Amino acid sequence: MDILIHPTYLPNIAHFAAIIQADNVWFEMDDNFQKQTYRNRAYIYGANGKLSLNIPVIHTQKERQKYRDVRIYNAEKWQLNHWKSLESAYRTSPFFEFYEDEIAPLYQTQVEFLLDFNMTCFETICDCLQLELPILKTDVYEKTVTNKLDWRHLVNAKQEKPKQFEPYTQVFNDKHGFISNLSILDLLFSEGPNTINYLQNQSLLEL
Repeated sequence: MDILIHPTYLPNIAHFAAIIQADNVWFEMDDNFQKQTYRNRAYIYGANGKLSLNIPVIHTQKERQKYRDVRIYNAEKWQLNHWKSLESAYRTSPFFEFYEDEIAPLYQTQVEFLLDFNMTCFETICDCLQLELPILKTDVYEKTVTNKLDWRHLVNAKQEKPKQFEPYTQVFNDKHGFISNLSILDLLFSEGPNTINYLQNQSLLEL
């Protein structure tokens, strides 16, 4: 089955499970930007529990702005802060050092547009997983999709329903228990090469 989904920042497990189980993946490239979504937000597992990583963006006076036109507010040192948070959260995880050299460059070079950065993040994670996926991009926005499974609602961070995936060992399990549906990096640093197998075995019925 073909799916239609939004490119997001360090996609969560629901996103990646849907992507990896699809025949073809279509990325929505012509939608409007909305606040409080996974377009510029990701969640990781920090020492104090669930931690939000937000990319600051430049808001225009326009009522609507295309996602592809949204610029990152690089005057804030968000890249440094995000990398420090990832290091603090996952330095002791089983596979952090294994993937560190591939992930770190994402936080060393400024990128102007949010969508471009998110696509680079996605490609980097696919490289870590040695994963080649058939990725296609939309040309126009369609409110109703008839020939694909529409997973675009997964981009909504505020209204999302809780998603329970199969538990795996997380760094701070003993402090706060298992936290489901974090960024794919949480799974990658914890499970390493087993990440693909895990994603393929998750049920999409709750999405």
